[in-house]
Amino acid sequence: MKKLWLYILTFLTIGISLANPPSACLVRNRSFQHGELVKFHVYYTLAGLWVHAGNVSFSVKQEMLNNKPVYHIVGDGSTLSSYDWIYRVRDRYESYLDTLTLLPQKFIRNVDEGGYRIYENVSFYHDKGTAVTNNGVFQIPACVQDVLSEVYMARNIDFNSAKIGDLIPFDLFLDNKVYNMYIRYMGREIIRTRYGKFRCIKFKPLLLKGSIFEGGEKMTVWVSDDANRLPVRIESPITVGSIKVDMMGYYNLRHPLSSLLELRR
Repeated sequence: MKKLWLYILTFLTIGISLANPPSACLVRNRSFQHGELVKFHVYYTLAGLWVHAGNVSFSVKQEMLNNKPVYHIVGDGSTLSSYDWIYRVRDRYESYLDTLTLLPQKFIRNVDEGGYRIYENVSFYHDKGTAVTNNGVFQIPACVQDVLSEVYMARNIDFNSAKIGDLIPFDLFLDNKVYNMYIRYMGREIIRTRYGKFRCIKFKPLLLKGSIFEGGEKMTVWVSDDANRLPVRIESPITVGSIKVDMMGYYNLRHPLSSLLELRR
């Protein structure tokens, strides 16, 4: 189970990203702002019955790090207390993004999942092409992202030239390794979630094979088709059953959530 919440956090953050040429390092923020908070419910099903098993939230604050302005992004994930006896999760991910380039400067991962604990602290030195972690110094490619920084950079990339089926690659640094990942653009559609009816952009991310996910492109992600690019739903089969993650609340968005067509009653 230790990979389940990592993938939920990762692909809630991923949204959209169009390739990684050097110019991707020059992305300007136009989609989010200081004070943004977005909340999600995590549902699990076995034999057709969906149950609310956990919550995830993401917040943004503008701060200073090493005398430079940064966006401090925090992602918190936890199971509901009534399910802790089955599998207790208390995860916290933090990323500090340069406000000009949206490149990660620092990443902290502090997870407790069923007694499995990880603490990871990464400092990125993009000018030197290195990342310094608890375990040493590692080489990184240009424009590399961490689990949280990827979405906030990607929320600002123009995807209008993408065609259905296009592969959209990105480099992810995690566990002292660089992963060459991608998501496949699947076009636009209107969906209904537990929050409401949305105009969405649809993607299928590549998953790494593990104990929970089978690997490949079996997960589906929908993000709001407006200037915010908020993830509104994720669905995926897992080894036993399936998961569904729905956006259930938001505060202080930079733009109106114009993709919301109808609130669920």
